[in-house]
Amino acid sequence: MAVRKFKPTTPGQRHKVIGVFKGQITATTPEKSLTVGKRSTGGRNSSGHLSTRYRGGGHKRKLRLIDFKRINDNVPATVKSIEYDPNRSARIALLYYADGSKAYMIAPNGLEVGQVVVSGADVAPEVGNCLPLAKIPVGTLIHCIELRPGQGASMARSAGTFAQLTSREGDYAIIKLPSGETRKVLLTCRATIGVVGNSDHALERSGKAGRSRWLGRRPHNRGVVMNPVDHPMGGGEGRQSGGHPRSRTGLYAKGLKTRSPKKHSSKYIIERRKK
Repeated sequence: MAVRKFKPTTPGQRHKVIGVFKGQITATTPEKSLTVGKRSTGGRNSSGHLSTRYRGGGHKRKLRLIDFKRINDNVPATVKSIEYDPNRSARIALLYYADGSKAYMIAPNGLEVGQVVVSGADVAPEVGNCLPLAKIPVGTLIHCIELRPGQGASMARSAGTFAQLTSREGDYAIIKLPSGETRKVLLTCRATIGVVGNSDHALERSGKAGRSRWLGRRPHNRGVVMNPVDHPMGGGEGRQSGGHPRSRTGLYAKGLKTRSPKKHSSKYIIERRKK
């Protein structure tokens, strides 16, 4: 894994740090049968009204259909290629199954073209294999974890992330998540062995505002520069100090707990995430 830095020949190049594709990406075009068109909303809802500000433009994308469930049990799959996905920070791997089917999966660190991966309860806990938490050795680093059996992977899916299986208690596995939260997950839920690839994504820097526009992110203006009619923090002669930072709708922006104290899943959380 590596990143590219540039000589400061232009203001945009001065601070730009981007990922390296050469040697990592082995295919330039996605598998046609596993892609669908993605329609850009520009932050507008089904009525055409702007419901999310600061969105719009951006490059055209296609959705890759990722297999987050990995339910094709005990059928070996060969890694055909490692590909770029514009919809996520992680790389994806194209799998050719022995029964003739194809699928995409999140590519972990160390996954190579030609490697064979399997899913199921009786497979070895090796990088890229997917199996229930009951069959994974304690202390293993895992990713793409299900929260409910059969739901599909929902935790630890972005570049460079991983969780750790720390212990087991009855019907539950105790997992330490990337956020620092420790929680219980049913042993019948599945997870993939290894750490999500492209860990150098955290080192990347856009270098210029134009790269944000390519991603569909429009300029974001702060509340303090608005008028009082537009934002609770707006108005005043010169810069005003004092008052609590809050959102446009009046909710406190720093420190306010928004999670419901009566939420059913709170009983599965052993230790809260670290701030």
